[in-house]
Amino acid sequence: MNLYREVLDNIPTAAIVVDKNMKVRYTNRAFRECFRASRSKGTLKETTGCTSDEVCGKGVRCAYCAIRSLFADAVKNDGRAFRKLIVRGGEGDISFRIRVTPLGKLYLGIVDDAYETEIAREMYSAQDIQQRLLPPASSSAATHYSFMYIPCREIGGDLPDVYEVGGETMGLLADVSGKGISAGMLSAFVKAGWDRAEPSPARALRGLNAKFQELHLDERSYVTAVAVRVDNARREIVYSVAGHNAPMLLKSALGIDEIVMHSPPISNWIPDFAYEDRVIGYAEGDILALITDGVTESKNAAGEQFGLERVEEVLSRSESAERFIERLKAALKEFCGTFEDDITAVAFDL
Repeated sequence: MNLYREVLDNIPTAAIVVDKNMKVRYTNRAFRECFRASRSKGTLKETTGCTSDEVCGKGVRCAYCAIRSLFADAVKNDGRAFRKLIVRGGEGDISFRIRVTPLGKLYLGIVDDAYETEIAREMYSAQDIQQRLLPPASSSAATHYSFMYIPCREIGGDLPDVYEVGGETMGLLADVSGKGISAGMLSAFVKAGWDRAEPSPARALRGLNAKFQELHLDERSYVTAVAVRVDNARREIVYSVAGHNAPMLLKSALGIDEIVMHSPPISNWIPDFAYEDRVIGYAEGDILALITDGVTESKNAAGEQFGLERVEEVLSRSESAERFIERLKAALKEFCGTFEDDITAVAFDL
């Protein structure tokens, strides 16, 4: 065994061995040099030079970890996966193409080659920019909120946002068509085109729809969205929906209400559609939850969807927005393991 390790440590090809629990069992010298890591085994954070101060696998940025995503794909796909990822260094960003193959009950990752690439650097920059589009992790709004955002690829197509207008909390949850880079660009358009000064969710949606028409995209491109304003003085939720098929959920002492509004998405299907505001009251202690269809349509290995009933069950036993988001994330990961769509939810303590 020592001879084999010595041989592997002296070959120029970088290699890493990971088990199904995402624990690194071995890395050779070439891998450690590529990733500027001092440890040969342990967590992915310890062996890939990750500088995050969060617990490996538990932090917000872990959802963007390309190596974790790579081996999660391998666990799901009979031990085989392929990914290009980037490591930042003082001499510039280096892009690696890693191929994973099964090694008994373990997974062996081999770096095909390492080279500088402008495209890879731009991808990393785009990923970093998209993270900055997210609302602050800690709530400073008049209404306390919590959210989760788990993209299925390096660049996601969901956009949660929470902000204030005139002392009232506004919430937006948008889901653009497609995945990857094109979806990321469209979500950036939503962020830039959304009128944060407009207190009416419906008028903000109409404004976004008008700007969307200027893009002249084909019918395959669209944006579903739900927008809300929490009026604490009147204890009302003013809301409007644009084709968002996952309903809002309001937990109260009487149970959970599903709030659905039938309307087309932001698209060129009905260019001049007149989105409207509706109002629903709430009581102190209620929880408002906004989710994307990636939550309800997530599937397990048997092809069964997570479904709305499981979301409502999690909400029914959650005493706060933060606990709902924590429990929903845990339930989804236990049910699905890996995701084929972006997973996003925002919850408000009313």
